[in-house]
Amino acid sequence: MLSLNSKTIGIFGGSFDPPHKGHLEICKISLKKIKLKKIYWVITKKNPFKKEPFFPLKQRVSKSKKIIKRHKKIQVLYLDDKIQSSNMINVINHFRKIKKQKNLCLILGSDNLLNFHKWTSWKKIVKITKLVVFSRRGYDKKNKESIVVKYLNKKNIIFINNKLINISSSNIKKNYLRKS
Repeated sequence: MLSLNSKTIGIFGGSFDPPHKGHLEICKISLKKIKLKKIYWVITKKNPFKKEPFFPLKQRVSKSKKIIKRHKKIQVLYLDDKIQSSNMINVINHFRKIKKQKNLCLILGSDNLLNFHKWTSWKKIVKITKLVVFSRRGYDKKNKESIVVKYLNKKNIIFINNKLINISSSNIKKNYLRKS
């Protein structure tokens, strides 16, 4: 079991388009395995690497709050308007400056690690946070060769060997369209 500073919080960011039980499962594993104090789901209006969101922002925020309502250590936030950005570096800076939070983990799926080097200020992000990376089918082996993994050389990165979570926002949207 990995354990970080007892004051460490997790940031789990994304469009949550739509949110689902897989997101919650990742957080429950993070709270248990690395003993995070709290996790924030930071919902963004639009992921800069994806098409326009399928579901409206209000619906995504509302569904996210419904999914986590019985979990006191998980909180949903929407910060885009407050920080005038959806870039993760600005979210992290908000937690560091406004919330005076220095011990931060950034939680992401291994699919996001492949393009992490394209994120704004990614080198600064990995310097001031610890990455917590969850397995996603078809991505784990590719990540061993990713720019970020090579750059970090096993520092500031934790790979969680979780049971594969067989649910994704993409599949939910496909099923929703088939039923319509």
